[in-house]
Amino acid sequence: MPTGAKSRRVYLSLLERISAGRLEPSQKLPGEEQLAEDFGVSRVTVRRALDALAENGFLTRRAGSGTRVRPRSTAPQQVTMDFSTLLPQLVEIGRKTEVRLLSSRIDQPPEHVARALGLEPGETVQIARRTRSIGGTAYSHLTTFVPARIAAGISDADLSSEPLHVLLERNGVKIADARQSVSAALAGPEVAATLGVPEGSALLSLDRIVRDAGGRGVEFLSGLYRPDMFRLDMSLTRVDHGGGRHWEPAITPLEETPR
Repeated sequence: MPTGAKSRRVYLSLLERISAGRLEPSQKLPGEEQLAEDFGVSRVTVRRALDALAENGFLTRRAGSGTRVRPRSTAPQQVTMDFSTLLPQLVEIGRKTEVRLLSSRIDQPPEHVARALGLEPGETVQIARRTRSIGGTAYSHLTTFVPARIAAGISDADLSSEPLHVLLERNGVKIADARQSVSAALAGPEVAATLGVPEGSALLSLDRIVRDAGGRGVEFLSGLYRPDMFRLDMSLTRVDHGGGRHWEPAITPLEETPR
């Protein structure tokens, strides 16, 4: 990331345009003077942002030919998760992507995790950090928290080869429901290095709490995803209840979900 708040703002804005495809491969950017006017900053500020983007492989800068978006040799493969059919989607993602275990330990959970899972005071959890990749490129950084009493027998080898919900079911857990929330986050140094993106890059942030048939929390997932390689979909149906109309998720029956 370039130094200075204004340079970082220009950097992240241009990076977002490149990632979203609004600046296409080989497209020539406006000159530094025009960009400085567009962003309301100095040419020095713009130059720092452009130099950082070029250093990180997003732009090419040549005297006499200007600044252009660097073409990618191959477009990144993308993973799509449909909220309407979560568990089948997780199975399919597990089959099509590669997982790498970064670390695993038994420890005390953060307070918000203990509260979300309904843990007893002093209860420990298995904390595992993993990445998932497609085509050799990591697209997600996942941190999972599972009560230690449930995670007994789940080895590092297991975590390196199977989706976690499959391992939980193998341990006798009957998964009943889950609640997910999605927001945005910026890539810190460790996550940025793992996902191969610049520090401060925008990421999708997904938290998921999984509960068993008795309503007990069995997993807390905190995931960070590259937005250029991961997409969240949801099908909606227009419904009419009494005097009001609104959208509801269209749930696909399990037997109709593509395998």
